[in-house]
Amino acid sequence: MSAQGLSAAFPVADMAAAVRFMTAVLGAEPTFVDGERWAQFDVNGGRLALAGTDREGESASVMVKVADLDAALVPLREGGFTVGESVEGPHEVRARVTGPDGWTAVLYQPRH
Repeated sequence: MSAQGLSAAFPVADMAAAVRFMTAVLGAEPTFVDGERWAQFDVNGGRLALAGTDREGESASVMVKVADLDAALVPLREGGFTVGESVEGPHEVRARVTGPDGWTAVLYQPRH
């Protein structure tokens, strides 16, 4: 398994306000907004995401895009890490993994 893409995801309570804030901070418009669920900004090869009503927790996390979610979760489970159940969203299938210091990574496989 190797990551196909990375982004930081920050939970937000008010998507419209958060999008306005990040637009001003980055000087760039969002490249994708899905109502109150999700917004993302792609800037110079990097991605920052705002997670609204469809977030995986209340703290920032790293989002890791993978080609095969099931296969990517095998070594994490075998390594003794805490792996949550797979969740199907409208654009992806994802699973939350908790690291040794309590921070999370969310692995996701896009739906095609």
